[in-house]
Amino acid sequence: ADQVLGEVDQGGALLEGLLNIGRGAVASEMVGLSEEVFGRTVTYLKERKQFGKLIGEFQALQHRAAELYIDIEITRAAVLKALQTLDGDFDHASSAVAVAKARAGTTATRAVQEGVQMHGGMGMTDQFDIGFFMKRARVCQELFGDSNFHADQLARMKSY
Repeated sequence: ADQVLGEVDQGGALLEGLLNIGRGAVASEMVGLSEEVFGRTVTYLKERKQFGKLIGEFQALQHRAAELYIDIEITRAAVLKALQTLDGDFDHASSAVAVAKARAGTTATRAVQEGVQMHGGMGMTDQFDIGFFMKRARVCQELFGDSNFHADQLARMKSY
């Protein structure tokens, strides 16, 4: 009995809090991963020429890059809010963490998919590392629950 951590039959709340810390950390990693892929992709768009023009001059690619940038910034805000809530109101951070983890998973997946697409066939070669980021994003997406899991958790918390 003297080896019990916390209170008997109250381990679920303790475990959920610890998992939320891990989820916040992984969501932060996914924001960084998304930023890195985005930065490398924009650099590639500014260097690669096709049909005598830099491919970054094509409006369709500019729009895709701009939308990804917006997605990353919104995700950064959600993750920052979750981390602040974990610091300031730990016991009530579950919904903010669920939003952040769901959003970060979706954004990281989109970032690596856009990175591969905008790099063309080169995106999956070892020369550009985008494929490695894709693999890491997939691991982070599944770690502590994927985007669908957290969207479902949020829906349950909010009684949707």
